[in-house]
Amino acid sequence: MTGKEMTENRLTDIEIKLTHQEDTIEKLNQVVCQQQKKIDHLEAICEALIRHVKELSDSAAEQRTTDEAPPHY
Repeated sequence: MTGKEMTENRLTDIEIKLTHQEDTIEKLNQVVCQQQKKIDHLEAICEALIRHVKELSDSAAEQRTTDEAPPHY
């Protein structure tokens, strides 16, 4: 095998590896994007739940104050 053939083989191997790496990076990027969408969705759900619990808590507090018997009882 000549020096030129060896160089061509090395370049071909490098190109193959680079192609595989680019494919892997693209797949990883897709996974990261999907995970970010899921995180955003879960954060929105958590915020909605927090608001709902706060509303329930405020409502319960108002209910307690209106249901209490006057002090003379």
